Amino acid sequence: MLNALEVVTTVVVGVMVGVEFSVAFVMNPILNAIPEDSGQLGHAHGGRMLGAVMPVWYIGSLVLVAVWAIAGWHHDGTGLVVTAAALLILSVVMSLLLLVPINNRNKTWTPENRPADWKQQIHRWNRFHYVRVAVIIAAFTLLVAALA
Repeated sequence: MLNALEVVTTVVVGVMVGVEFSVAFVMNPILNAIPEDSGQLGHAHGGRMLGAVMPVWYIGSLVLVAVWAIAGWHHDGTGLVVTAAALLILSVVMSLLLLVPINNRNKTWTPENRPADWKQQIHRWNRFHYVRVAVIIAAFTLLVAALA
């Protein structure tokens, strides 16, 4: 049963990493390359869509990793799993303090009501997001290493 939990957890976290990596290095560059109104509307729509899904995914991933750490407490690799959990906690805290406030503003913007500094706010979100992606990649890497 522990093996199944380890695999499911690793897959769930890995897919989350893939989505966030894709946002950072595929979707945002595409949105930033299209004309202002369309790009800004795309950012707003992405903020609404992913803003609804990702909190559940982040918390669900953290819960799965915590259950793995508890269930496998006396097994090899538990230190890696606990460290991965700490990194996922860091990613949630980063999200709540740095990214969500910008996203909550962004998802309501239209070409008619966006602030003058909307591009700077999007770039700030992207910088924080790059750091968050690095953090969750590190967590995922630790989980993969713990499988060995």
